[in-house]
Order: sequence, then structure tokens, then C-alpha cells
Amino acid sequence: MKIEVKNQNLENSKCDALIVNLFEGITNPGGGTGSVDEALDGLIKRIIKEEEFKGSLGSNLVIRTNGAIPAKKVIVVGLGKKEKFDISSARKAMSASLRCAKREKAKTVCTILHGAGTGGLEANELGQAIGEISHLALHSFDKYKSKEKDSPKNEIQTIIIIEADKKKVKAIETGVKRGSTIAKAQILARDLVSEPALAATPTMLANVARQVAKENNLKIKVLDRADCLKLGMGAYLSIAQGSEEPPKFIEIKYTPKGKHKKHIAIIGKGVTFDSGGLSLKPAGSMETMKDDMSGAAAVIATMSTMKEIQPKVAITMIVAATENMPSGTAIRPGDVVRAMNGKTIEILNTDAEGRVTLADAACYVVKQKPDEIIDLATLTGACVVALGDTACGVMTNNQAFAEKVIKAGNETGERMWQLPLFDEDREKIKSDIADMINTGSKGKSGAQNGAVFIEQYVNDIPWVHIDIAGPSWIDKENEWGAKGPTGVGVRTLINYLTNYA
Repeated sequence: MKIEVKNQNLENSKCDALIVNLFEGITNPGGGTGSVDEALDGLIKRIIKEEEFKGSLGSNLVIRTNGAIPAKKVIVVGLGKKEKFDISSARKAMSASLRCAKREKAKTVCTILHGAGTGGLEANELGQAIGEISHLALHSFDKYKSKEKDSPKNEIQTIIIIEADKKKVKAIETGVKRGSTIAKAQILARDLVSEPALAATPTMLANVARQVAKENNLKIKVLDRADCLKLGMGAYLSIAQGSEEPPKFIEIKYTPKGKHKKHIAIIGKGVTFDSGGLSLKPAGSMETMKDDMSGAAAVIATMSTMKEIQPKVAITMIVAATENMPSGTAIRPGDVVRAMNGKTIEILNTDAEGRVTLADAACYVVKQKPDEIIDLATLTGACVVALGDTACGVMTNNQAFAEKVIKAGNETGERMWQLPLFDEDREKIKSDIADMINTGSKGKSGAQNGAVFIEQYVNDIPWVHIDIAGPSWIDKENEWGAKGPTGVGVRTLINYLTNYA
């Protein structure tokens, strides 16, 4: 799909569908919508009245032009109440109108930027939004669906953004380019999670990481089981020992040109399938457990943008990839394992495995003395209970750092909500026979229990833990995409690395 920006009149734009907009409660459209209405001799105004179109956010009205203007159809999308309009509203309007155009079998779509006029939003911000939404909202993972040879594919091929102010064209183009880069990375993350665990093994993740590194001129190192054993990664390998799939410890490094003031580590949980191990999950809870490597998918996808976005900080990406499976060699409840830094862990529940793999991932990268560490993990069901699929849970040992990450996430539409870490939480992970247990008291595994466990391995380095268990998978389509894997975390990381770090 191509996205172009043109400086021309809406009413003279030739396309299959022309998208204009309307704020809620407006019956006499102005601006670009008014210009098109005038060219149609008041047809939009009449249809709005006849159909009682209110202009609520994301609603659509399709009007056939019958040759009165070059566009075959006009789609009016509702922007909602003007006083509540913001970038989030603009994204929802873009998504709804593009999906409507797809349903109308449009191949070429012309659109105005929703909010660039009376909405008061910046041209580059809106350009980025449509660059993101146009790819993400229309993407579907159909790799494993049977396809009829002669069946036409109903896809939008070209989106043309019409901008009357020639001075804004460059800013919109810059925004579109950045938004498209981010969206393609997020689609990579989604597709990795969408793959069945039979295909998306630790080895496959390592191969994708190698391709990402090659395309972006990055350094990569992939450690196998023997390498990890030599380094003393007893925690990570204890989870891997139950699976026939070999574990892969993946490190990718990005170094910016010239001097850099910061080195940031991003760690993604990479459990490619989580059965729960010997603490076996119920069958229903396993249905989506191929998504337990969503954190890994997000950090690998983030690294796929390095050539384009070129952040001014050094970045080390870590994924400790493995399956968590039950077998005769699997870790048992009650076993004690030793992490790379020498700390011992009493395994009380083998289904609290992610934090155990992250322990060695953190130990490994701490030796490189990064200035900050961010980890993304589908870590706890407790976080889903607390926040649903609406927001990621954020926990930290450094409040100023967390506030920047939260702001970076919220700006991109990836909602973040901070959860507290108390000394009482730290007391609950103490073991009678080892340094710590991998659950909370009485086997409970809350969001904070997981966070304070990981905290033991980051030393005093500023650290933010993002529990993405809720938003990593959605059961209902939203403005960003179809139900299923979301690729959450990609937009947050890129925004943080380029605008806040």
C-alpha cells in the first residue's frame, strides 16, 4: 500500500472513495467537507439530514456521487464532540473511515487529515497517525488460510492525503514516513505472535533477529544452551530443560553515529509457548499461550526500525527465548536453581517461569552497565485482573524514569498505569531455603510479586518493568487492528528511545 501527500482540491480528486469529516451536531459542514458539499450541490447536507447522521466518533455515511465529482463515493466520518477531540479521536476516525473504504471495495482512497483544521492538531502528528493507522487497522494475518486462486483480494492499494496548504505537505510526509516505519515494526511483532508455537520456536525467533540485525547493520550474538551453561545461567536454563526445543539467548546491539550520552537495555520475555510446565495450566488458559513471547516480539520489532529512526542512544536488546513444557526433565516445584549472579531461587510454581528467565537476562545485561533497563513481559494474570486489556502495568525502582516511559506510552495510544512496589511485596518473595521464591506468599503470583523478583537482578540501575499481559492480546477489534495479538510496546519503546531517552 502506498501513501502519498498531494496539494490539490478535494473536489477535483479522482479516487474510488473520498473521505471527509463532520463534528457531532454540525448540520452545515464547512472546511474541506463544505467544499465537497458545494461541488455536489448540497448533497452531503441533504443526506446528513435525511439519514439523521449525528457525526458521533467513528460513525460513517457513504454517499454515491454519480459522476458529479471525480470521486466515485464520498465517505463522511464522524469526529465526535469538538470539545473532546484529540489525537486519539483522530486515530479512531482514520481507522473507521479506512475500514469503511475497504468494505466499499475502494482501491484508491483520498482523505483529508482529521483535525488539521479546526481540530488544531499538528500536521506532522496527524501524518504519523495516518501512517500508523493505515497499515495497522487494515492488517490481517491470513498466512494459514486457504485461498481461492481466482478470488480478488479486497485491499486498498493507494491512500492519498489531500492538503490544501502547500506549506504543510513536507511535515505530513515526514510524519507519514515515521508512522509507516513504526507500523511495519508493530506488524512484525503481531505476525511473530500470530504464528503457531510449532513455527515460532526459539530458533525461529533467533533467525528473525538475525535478519533484523542484517537489514539494520546491527551486531547480533545468539547463545545456545552450552554457551548459557558456561555463563552460569541456571535460572533461564531451568525453564528450558523441560522442552525438546533448544533455547536461544539473543542479543542485538545498536550504536549511534558520533557520541552518545546513554546506553539503554530493552529486554523482552521470550517464552514461545507456556504450558505452565509441571504446574500445568488448564486447557482453556493455554489456548493463547503462544503470545507469551509478546515482549520478545516487541523488542525485536523495535530493533527493526533502527536504520530508519536512528535514535541517539546506544541500545542493547536481550531475549532469553525458550518454551516452558512438562516432561521427565522439566523443573519441579521445590527445586532450587542458581541465577547468573549467584542468587538462588526456590521454584514453587513452574508457571511463574517468565521472571526466572528474565532474571538471567537482567544479570547478563547488568554486566554491561547500561544507564537504564526496560523489560516488557506478559508476566502475570494478576495484571490482567487489575487492568484488563486496556492498559499495561508499570512498576519501577526509579520514579522519574517511569514517568517518562508512561508519558511516552500514553502519547502513542499505548496506555500505561503505574502499580506500586512496597517493602511488604519484597518480603513476600523470601524463601526459607534459598534467597527467594518465584511466587508470592502462599504461592500467589501477583503483578508486584513478579516485579520485585526481577528487581533483585537489576542492581541499582534505573529500571522500568512493563507487564503487557492484558493489552498483548485483545478479543475484540479496536481502532489499531483486528482481535488477537496487538504488538503492544513497539510504539512506546520507539517513542521513548527517540524523544525521551
